Amino acid sequence: MVKPGEKVKIKVKVNGVQYEGEVPPRKLLVHFLRDDLGLTGTKVGCDTTTCGACTVILNGKSVKSCTLLAVQADGGEILTIEGLGNGKLHRIQEAFSNNFALQCGFCTPGMIMQTYYLLKEKGSEISEEEIRDGLHGNICRCTGYQNIIKAVEEASKVRS
Repeated sequence: MVKPGEKVKIKVKVNGVQYEGEVPPRKLLVHFLRDDLGLTGTKVGCDTTTCGACTVILNGKSVKSCTLLAVQADGGEILTIEGLGNGKLHRIQEAFSNNFALQCGFCTPGMIMQTYYLLKEKGSEISEEEIRDGLHGNICRCTGYQNIIKAVEEASKVRS
């Protein structure tokens, strides 16, 4: 049991780098990533798991980091948008750029991370319907969905 004001020790691997720290037990993973680790590519959009701007990969699964506590990620491995391309653009990021699927860019990191998970799960034989279904938890406020779908289709055809 954690007393009020106490912090909890967590250890996570983020983008291949091991981190250890103490966090308040109710600190959200998105705030840990942004505020403690300085990984601001993960966005805070709705705080209710509705928009998907905060999507990251935790232990190989797509999660919305705005409703997951940092302590729940203890011992886990996290991939954020910053770790996707290892210093260069990942094929998904290139496809988003090639297809003008960026508009204001606020949803883009979450869309790209959800696309990464979707393509990892479905492989290269993916239909437009599967893409739309796979991205249904991510919202583009600019409504640029058609170009996002084209980008995912292009990314699905490129071998990594």
